[in-house]
This record gives sequence, C-alpha cells and structure tokens, in this order.
Amino acid sequence: MSAAASFELPPALEAHEPPEARGLARDDVRLLVATRSDGRLEHARFRDLPRYLRAGDLLVVNTSATVAAAVDARRDDGTAVELRFSTVPPHLPDGRWWLVELRVAGGAAPLRGARAGERLDLPGDAAAELLAPWAGSARLWLARLHGEAPQERHGRPVRYGYVPDPWPLDAYQTAFALHPGSAEMPSAGRPFTPELVARLVAGGVHLAPVVLHAGLSSPEIGEPPLPERLLVSEHTARLVNAVRGWGGRVVAVGTTVVRALESAAGQDGTVEPVRGFTRLVVTPERGLRVVDGLVTGWHEPRATHLELLEAAAGADLLARSYAEALREGYLWHEFGDSHLVLPETGS
Repeated sequence: MSAAASFELPPALEAHEPPEARGLARDDVRLLVATRSDGRLEHARFRDLPRYLRAGDLLVVNTSATVAAAVDARRDDGTAVELRFSTVPPHLPDGRWWLVELRVAGGAAPLRGARAGERLDLPGDAAAELLAPWAGSARLWLARLHGEAPQERHGRPVRYGYVPDPWPLDAYQTAFALHPGSAEMPSAGRPFTPELVARLVAGGVHLAPVVLHAGLSSPEIGEPPLPERLLVSEHTARLVNAVRGWGGRVVAVGTTVVRALESAAGQDGTVEPVRGFTRLVVTPERGLRVVDGLVTGWHEPRATHLELLEAAAGADLLARSYAEALREGYLWHEFGDSHLVLPETGS
C-alpha cells in the first residue's frame, strides 16, 4: 500500500455537510493540482479548472445517477436495522438478486451476526432473503428480493457517520446524473456546475460520458472493489481514441471513470465499446493504459482507491499531495474538496 495510505484523518477534516450549507457554490471547493512532470503542487478553487486544461483535452464523466439505496428493515426477532442495496450481481441482473449490506438502525455501523436464510421485512410488504456472504467480503450478502423493490418509494441516500444530518437525494447528484444506478454518488463530479462546463467547452475541452454504477464503498482494509455495471459507448470509445491520436489528454472525472475506461482499453490503450460488468482492480503494477489525468476527491486512509490513485500519480507525488492536503486543511469525503492529477500543466 502506498505511503499516502499511512495517515490518520482528523475528524475536523471530514466534510459534514454539502459546501452549499457552508455558504459555498459547488465549484468553490478547494482544488489541489499535482503535476507529474515537475512534482509541483498548486492550490486553487475548483472553478479554476479551465486554467489547467487545454483545447483538445477530453474530460470523461460518469453519467450514473445516485439512487436512494438505504431502507429500513426488520429482522426475524423484531430488531430494526438498515438494509443498503449495493448492486445487482453479475449474471443475475433481473432485479430480484442484490448484493446488500446490513447496518445497525440509523446506519452508523455495519451489522455483524447475520445468518444465511434469514428473512428481513422491508417496507411495502417486500422482503429480502439473505442467501450467502458475498465472496471476499466480510460485510456484503447475496440476497433475493421478494416483492416490489422498496428503494424508490421508501429509500433514502446512503449516509455515513461523518454526515450527522440527512440531506435530500438532490444533494447527492452530480450535474451529469442521467442514468439511475449508483448506491453512492460518483462524487468527483459533484463540484461541476453548468456554468463551469460551459466555460470548459468554450475553451475547446471535449466531454464524453461513460456509465459506471458505483456500489457501496468498503470500510474493510484491503477488500477489493465490487463487480460494477458499466457502459462505454461506441461514441465515447471513438472520441477517446481520437483525442489520444491528436495528442490531447484523457482526464477521468473520478475513480469510477478510470475503472470504466481502463476496463475498455486494450494493451495498447485503444478503447473499445463495452457493456456489462467489470471486475478490474487498477493497481500501480497494472498501471493505466488510457487515462492521463484524474479529477478525484480525498480518500480514506488504507482505502483500496489509493492503489488506483498511485497508478495515476506515482507513489511520491501521491504521498506529497496527501501530506499537503492534511497540512492545509482540505476536507474529505463526498462533500469535501478536490484533487487534480495531471501529467503536466495545461496551457
């Protein structure tokens, strides 16, 4: 694991509410810009992003929309719990089978001690039957849903303990949200506003969509990412290949976009259309074949996402970025500040 993973996150650096509740516009969060060519670190605001990109670059965004994935449930003994729907499992995509996580009532912590065969009562006369622990996970179960899926009528956004108050689903959507399916917000795209997108396009920066429906992030050290549904269209594949051909930079907005693009890339970096599920785990050893730069947030200590970030930034630059962000009081998590990694500065 990268040296960037070896840090303690002070509670004061956890973003407890959306920036709008702190009197900031979405694109007014802080942005730490790190360039691989010279190791430079620069402090900016997210609205300054056009300064660091140039005409001919390509931003690839995730158009997955966040869904209300957490619902109240009740165990056989009457205990109230929270059930979180993560994703449909590969090869069982008909909506009756789910990977789910059980948490204590209110969602503050994972619930241990669930049993195979246990049936959970859900709102709307639905139920979930726990079939077996999901392979490689200490917290996720394969479950079969009986009755109508309760999320749309009875669900709420997934919320962790560092966010003390509930926020509406709109607070968990990005400007690019079109296709519902993510249990957790693809949060790297949250600081984009329509006005910022217009400025980027007016400056000659291209945008292309992918879809990757993000499951529940893991609090378990070393637990690999889940299989996740993705779509890289023919249009996006052709545009990525064209940008690489004319010397532009492919900049992924979020680790979900990195996973999608790298899942669609061949050994030589050529991207082909793909639809289905990805099990790809991006590590420094595997490296990046098509992604040149990355817009992302700040990730938990020892999170597996830091392996992907090391592949994008290199171990030294990543460690220095995290040390600088801690020193300068950047905010973590989905409502926090941002990090831009580029091979070199823009114009």
